[in-house]
This record gives sequence, C-alpha cells and structure tokens, in this order.
Amino acid sequence: MTMRTPPIEIIVCLSFLGLAAALGISARWWKRGGRPMAELGEWGLGGRQFGTWITWFLLGGDFYTAYTVIAVPALVYGTGAGGFFALPYTIIVYPIVFAAMPKLWSFAHRHGCVTAADVVQIRYGTRALTLAVALSGCIATMPYIALQLVGLEIVSQALGLSGELPLLIAFVALALYTYFSGLRAPALIALVKDLMIYIVVLAAVAVIPARLGGYAAVFDAAGRTLAARGTGRLLLAPAQVVPYATLALGSALAAFLYPHTLTGVFAARSAATIRRNAILLPAYTLVLGMIALMGYMALAAGITVAEPNMVVPALLAAMFPPWFVGFALAAIAVCALVPATVMSIGAANLVSRNIWLAYVHPAATAREETEVAQLVSLLMKVGALLFVIFLPVTYAVYLQLLGGLWILQTLPAVILGLFLPGLSAPALLAGWLAGTVWGTATVFGDGLVPVHQVILGGTQVGIYTGLLAVALNAAVTLVGTAYAQMPRTRARRAAKAAGRGSAG
Repeated sequence: MTMRTPPIEIIVCLSFLGLAAALGISARWWKRGGRPMAELGEWGLGGRQFGTWITWFLLGGDFYTAYTVIAVPALVYGTGAGGFFALPYTIIVYPIVFAAMPKLWSFAHRHGCVTAADVVQIRYGTRALTLAVALSGCIATMPYIALQLVGLEIVSQALGLSGELPLLIAFVALALYTYFSGLRAPALIALVKDLMIYIVVLAAVAVIPARLGGYAAVFDAAGRTLAARGTGRLLLAPAQVVPYATLALGSALAAFLYPHTLTGVFAARSAATIRRNAILLPAYTLVLGMIALMGYMALAAGITVAEPNMVVPALLAAMFPPWFVGFALAAIAVCALVPATVMSIGAANLVSRNIWLAYVHPAATAREETEVAQLVSLLMKVGALLFVIFLPVTYAVYLQLLGGLWILQTLPAVILGLFLPGLSAPALLAGWLAGTVWGTATVFGDGLVPVHQVILGGTQVGIYTGLLAVALNAAVTLVGTAYAQMPRTRARRAAKAAGRGSAG
C-alpha cells in the first residue's frame, strides 16, 4: 500500500510551525548570561534586558495578533467600514504609551514590580484592590488567548485537517515552550513571525488587487456587494460614527493595560526603550490597514464562506499557489502562537505573584513562585479553550472587546494613579466593582454585542460598553475620593481659619 503524500500547503505550513517551535524551545538558553531561570523576573520578564529592537518585535508580536489577521478582515467583510475601527485605535494608543508607560516602567523597575497588581499593591497598600486588578487581568486575558486559539483552529480548517488533533498538537507545543523558555520564547519567535507576516501582507496588497482590476475596482465591487447584502457600507453611515469612535477610543485605552502588553513593557531595558518604541510601533499600523483591506478584496473577489473568520484563508487559497498558501497559513498560526505565549505568561505572573504568593503561600521561594507561574500558564490556555467552546465567535473580534471591557476597569488604579496620586483606595475598589458588574451585565444582556444603545440629546446612539463602564468607574472613584478627603479638607480649612483668627 502506498502512502499518499500530504498536500504541499500542509508540508510548508507544518515545516514553518516546526521551525517556530524549535526556536521557542531553544530560546531557553538565549540571552541568559548565567542567570537562573528559576526566578520569576527571568522566566516571566526575560531578565528585564530587552533593548529597542527586541522590545519592538515583542510588543508588535503580542499586540498585532491572529486577531489582526483573522478577525479584522472578517469584520470588514461582514460589516464594511465599521471593521476599520482597529486602525485609528492603534494610532491613538501610542501617544498614551509615550506619556504613561515610561512612568509606569520607572515605578515598576524601582520597586521590582513584575505585574500591574504589584504596582497597585505598592502604591495603595491594599490587598483587596490588588486582588481586583489581578483578577481583572487574568479574566480579561482568557478571551484574548481564546482569540488566538480561534486563529489556530481557522488555520487547521483551511488546511483541511478535521477533528481536534491539530489544535491539540499546537496546544501542546505552545504549552511546552512556554513552560520551559518563558518570555524569551515569544521574543525570539516574534522576529520570524514579523518577517513572515510582512511577506504575506505585501504580496496580498500587490497581487490580489492587480488580479481584480486595481483598487478602484476592488472598492467599487465591495461597495456594491455590501449594498446588495444590506449588512454594511463601504464608508461609515452617520449612525456608525459614534460607535466607531468609541470602539477606537476604548480599545486604545485598554490596549496597554493587558498583562501581555504590560509584560512586554516591564521586560524592556529602560524607560527610553519604551519611548523609542512608542515612536517606532506605528509602523505596524500601516500593515494593519493593509490587512483590513483584505476584507474588501474578498468581497470584490466574490469569496463566500460559511463563517466570516474563514474569509482570509479562502481569499489566499483563491489567489495564490498552494505553497504560498501554506506559508501564509503558517504566518497566521505563528501570529497566534506568539501572543498566546505572552498572554499566558502575563496572566501566570499575576496569579503566582498576586494571588498564590499573597494569599496561599507567602513564604514561597523564588523557585516555587516561578513553578506556580509555569503551571498557571498551562491552566490559562485551558480556560481560553472554554471560551472558544461555550461562547459564540462568529466575529472573533467580540472576544477581544469583551476582554477590553474587563481590563479597562483597571485604568483608574494603574494609570490614573500615576497622575492623580491622591486617589482613595476604597473609592478605586468601589469604582472597579461598579464598572465591572454593570459592564458585564450589559454586554451579556446585549447578546455579546459590544456596543450599547443610549439616548443622548433625544437621539439613540451606540457607544462601546467598555467605555461606558470605565466612565462609571471613574465617576465612582472621583466622587468616593472627594468624600474620603472631606474630613481632611474640613480640618485644613479649620486650621487656616484658626491661624487667621490668632493672627488677628
């Protein structure tokens, strides 16, 4: 009996994935300098030694993910111009990074902080608020990891591999190199990931429009298809402007609060490294715009899929030879593996440092702390699988926006505290609780749609629920802080009045 040779796209894809896995495992010995991996700062932050370029690739690797390549074009394909909200938010975010992240890095470096919850604990000295921030980070990360698993699942389906075995193999490879190599693994793999995705995107924006008659023909055909389907528009409708703007602003505020992006920030060598990256990282936004256009290209090419998340693989298969399709699918898979690794590490750092060490075993050694983080990094991936199984992911972007709502509730404690040092810890906790409970209930009440309808000036408009929730959070925090400061304010006024009276 003769063995059937696997299709060329499967051979190419698995070869590049094998290369990525090998790099991940070998990264254990990269840039070690004799330092023991048993310390959380080594396993979870790569020794805090990454310079400008490694940080650039690492932050780009965990910020521009399978969500970028799969979910954004899927949303553009399904809803039109509204799917481009990811483009302005990655422009808005970098001034925020330039202003806030160097201050946060300096505080974390000075006090030896590994997580955002460490920062909150040192700044406010309250275990309850620290736990709230840690839980928010962990819960918000699971749907984001799930998004990467959706990306791996899409690649598996596009290769024609049925069943759960391919996803399980990728899951095991991801778990192994995360466990043994820590943050060094995604930092090293990100170099290959970015090179691969640049090749795919540049080929797509050059070849596909040329085959479809040019960009004018692409936009014309996409506009007619969207109008005929009645599901969206080539340009934003007036009613879409506010939802679009609030989704962009809310996503920008949330982006660098996630454990994985903060892990990349804390792993940098210096505050200057963060500032340089805030200047350099917008280069990725140009690539993101090109990727989003693939949604319009698929409409113009007449691509039809059973679910929107399959649109990019279907478009590539229709436009390129099998060997390049295999390479492109491998690039998408690596775009899932790199951020999934950093996400699980960031969440594991939170659990090990701010939950297990704080509440379960305060006398743990550095090795025990790291071992717990390694174990939790595995469990986080299992939790992400539950999101994939039990929540609908017709538009995988909804998973990211759900996590964004939760992580946004840490904004007052983590970021506002850098600029408003007088905030009250009980007020911050009350604000976090109000925003989290109201936002979660509202999103699930709206059927996981991330935009909530409100009445403003007699007109109904849609606003990103996460932004509404963090506004409630901030209002409760500021009112609570003002109330907590009232006795001190009265005392100061009384002291001033007494001083004026004695002087008279």
